[in-house]
Amino acid sequence: MGVLNIREAKREGARLVVGLAGISGSGKTYTALQLAYGLANFNSRKVGLLDTENRRGSLYANSLVDSDGVVQPFMVGDLEPPFSPKRYADAILEFQKAGVEVLVIDSVTHEWEGTGGCEEIAHAQNPRLPDWATAKREHKAFMNALLQSDMHIVVCIRAREKVKMSKDDRGKTVIEPVGIQPVQEKNFMFELTASLMMMNEGQWQDAMKCPAELRDILGRGEGYITAADGKALRAWVDGAVQLDPEVERARNTLKTTSAQGLAALEAAFRALPKKIQKALADDGSIGPLKTAAAAFDQQKIDSKPGGQDLENLNQAVMGE
Repeated sequence: MGVLNIREAKREGARLVVGLAGISGSGKTYTALQLAYGLANFNSRKVGLLDTENRRGSLYANSLVDSDGVVQPFMVGDLEPPFSPKRYADAILEFQKAGVEVLVIDSVTHEWEGTGGCEEIAHAQNPRLPDWATAKREHKAFMNALLQSDMHIVVCIRAREKVKMSKDDRGKTVIEPVGIQPVQEKNFMFELTASLMMMNEGQWQDAMKCPAELRDILGRGEGYITAADGKALRAWVDGAVQLDPEVERARNTLKTTSAQGLAALEAAFRALPKKIQKALADDGSIGPLKTAAAAFDQQKIDSKPGGQDLENLNQAVMGE
């Protein structure tokens, strides 16, 4: 089994994950909903809002308006604490199963520093010796759910003024302002399709990351981002090769399952309809996924005391 499925490059099956960061009042939520409305081809019932802000998202219930001035309702679900990465991932999958095509998450900051989020996970056992390995492992599982979803996703990220502490030549602590920064894992904004820092109630944006093909839509820097921009994003996506959604859903599920190991992956594959199995086998997807699942299994073995030698002994005792 190879590690890669090498093929001719095509823009196909694109799913966008766009990040909007900013301080309170910077226009994140309203802009995210407008962007989602256009991305959903102006079908508001295909728009979902995952609200972690104590039902604050419901205040925007009248924000989507059609060309006749009629308010268009969207779907909303409130995520209560604890804000663990797994609960975020489960919520994303629930919206996906509900038929939502474009999901707004307001906000993902709670996953990092909220009640039950990554910072609390890291400090749960020993505040003086935080277990960041466990916290970041759970965060990566959340990122997999976010980036491999069948939906387009627009995430809102809180931002605040941050400082950096260092020592000068005399050993004195120096506090240095580093500006307004997103409150999330340090690499989060750069793992998305595009990420913007919002300012002046949404009238200005600073593109932290934006593909060249989307610069005219998300990289203008000045002027409100509207539902028309969301529609332009959808037109760009629809200009790609359209893939079978059932096959893509199965592929994304198998990608997530591969982290559980080879046995789990093979069980999930066998549970698929025969036509989906054939499609995934024919396009070369399965081999690299099996390789990845086997690598996850090996990582688990290596992380145990005794590693591979102990595993070999266990297998010999069991007669395997």
